[in-house]
Amino acid sequence: MVTKCLRSLNGLILILCAAATTFPLLNVLATSFSGSTAILSGEVFLWPVDWTMTAFSNLFKDGQLMNAMKNTVIITVAGTIMQMTATTLAAYSLSKTRLKGRRIALLLILFTMMFGSGLIPMFLLLKNLHILNTFWAIWLPGLISAYNLFVMKSSFEGLPGELEESATIDGASDLTIFTRIVIPLSKPVLAAISLFYAVGLWNVYAPALYFITDSSLMPLTVKLYQMIQLPDSNLLDSSDLSFVPPEGMKAAAIIITVLPILCLYPFLQKYFVKGVLLGSIKG
Repeated sequence: MVTKCLRSLNGLILILCAAATTFPLLNVLATSFSGSTAILSGEVFLWPVDWTMTAFSNLFKDGQLMNAMKNTVIITVAGTIMQMTATTLAAYSLSKTRLKGRRIALLLILFTMMFGSGLIPMFLLLKNLHILNTFWAIWLPGLISAYNLFVMKSSFEGLPGELEESATIDGASDLTIFTRIVIPLSKPVLAAISLFYAVGLWNVYAPALYFITDSSLMPLTVKLYQMIQLPDSNLLDSSDLSFVPPEGMKAAAIIITVLPILCLYPFLQKYFVKGVLLGSIKG
């Protein structure tokens, strides 16, 4: 009886937590598709009132947002590939105790987690490298996350040594072991770290704002901020049929930014619950 009550209480808590995270998203979604009068009068809650897509059409009408979205896709896809390549190679190397200078390298990496270089030194470094106003100004400073590196390193260290020993006896090189044994067994952690990197690059804001001044290279987040903070005249004229209140524009911008990641997450979620070593050792 007590166990049943605890399960019911646990289920109720989970439902409340899910509702607390779902209701704000539903409200934003409803606001983005609602008419200006309904938004200004506060009639919108969880369902659109006076259904319209004016907010989205205003954001996309001049083509700037499509270009910004293209930039964001390039930054996210290419950046995630580079970050995952660098992180996996570094983590696998540092997971081996036979690596010379391993302890010093780990201490230096740990140091970067506690102390940062600051904005001005970073700006001067990127300027001297001549990569300001390029996507490299976003990719290179965050090429490897120290936290993600340690997480992946711990995952690699948890793999059975017997697998690599048997592969070494069979004549496999470190590269063969890494690509054919370690990577397939590490899909859950690779998927999780990839999602972390992808979300960070998709939502990148400060580096693009500081290091990129060319409007044609602006990512989605910066462009949406500019369009919301500095709207053109027809968005401010309430007599215009295309008028959308700031709340509607902000809601539409949030949906545009969040929706791609929400669509991507279900395809990666299955890897989070799989065992890293499921079926890797028998007998």
